[in-house]
Amino acid sequence: MNAADRALGAFAGLALGDALGMPTQSMSAREIAEDYGDLDGLAAAGPRQRIAAGMPAGSVTDDTEQAVLLAELLIEHDGALPADEFARRLLAWERGMIDKGSLDLLGPSTKVALQRLQDGEDPSVTGRGGATNGAAMRVTPVGIAVPHVPRTPFLDAVQDSARITHNSSLGLAAAAAVAAAVSAGIDGADAAEAVATGADYADYAERRAHWTAGGRIGPRVRWAANLLREADPGDHHRLLVDLVGTSVAAQESVVAALALAAAAADPWDALRTAARAGGDTDTVAAMAGAVLGAVHGAAAWPADALADVQARNGLDLTSLCAGLLALRERHRN
Repeated sequence: MNAADRALGAFAGLALGDALGMPTQSMSAREIAEDYGDLDGLAAAGPRQRIAAGMPAGSVTDDTEQAVLLAELLIEHDGALPADEFARRLLAWERGMIDKGSLDLLGPSTKVALQRLQDGEDPSVTGRGGATNGAAMRVTPVGIAVPHVPRTPFLDAVQDSARITHNSSLGLAAAAAVAAAVSAGIDGADAAEAVATGADYADYAERRAHWTAGGRIGPRVRWAANLLREADPGDHHRLLVDLVGTSVAAQESVVAALALAAAAADPWDALRTAARAGGDTDTVAAMAGAVLGAVHGAAAWPADALADVQARNGLDLTSLCAGLLALRERHRN
């Protein structure tokens, strides 16, 4: 398995997890069980799905769309992320969603930060209140494009992707954890090693950003990963719901995603568990999928489901990954 296969696995895992969790997002675990049963595969949005109402099976949400936006920007600007252009594209994306009548809009932290940026505030301070998972959900392209060693250039790149919206200790640590786990997986780490690297990089990253109260990302990832590894896989769903949490808060959803990745016996089953757990299901499944795909490669995912998701959403993940890996090779040289 080479870096190209692992990179494609990461981006494909993100998109598949997102699509799998699309119809269940913001619902309770009880409602999901009532409406979708065991959720064996991609499903259309059901009658109680408000955010993605009417969306057909295989549709992705803001998680994949913002990751694609970030990937395209990195490739166009040779690895740089101009803050003003990044903000402009995020706002343009939301306007497009509004025009389509979608409720799948920018998250709370991103929305507030971009408004402050429009009001003339410095990009270095607009994201200080961002403690949700918005930067972590879109950061996979950074993990593909930048090696996690040496540490400083990698953390610089992660912070560039998070600064305008999630430059808090929690928001930045969460983004660094996902990106580092993906990057380590592309370099050949197994799931346990990748998640442990992510936890370590969360510790490094939080020192760079404005402190925000909340359970620290790194220690919570280590705790939750051990919790799920020591439990029967059939109990993972209950542990996520009862103890770890799956809300948009970075210290819940990002921790849940990485713990699932660390403990997964079967990558596809892990994404189904995430999609059935309630809360921010599409984002938890997307982040877990990115890490598991980086570790196991594209063969981890059902080929028919991946083909459906790419066709449904007009995605060319192979080309995006090729552009991102070219940036990665430049970093190594």
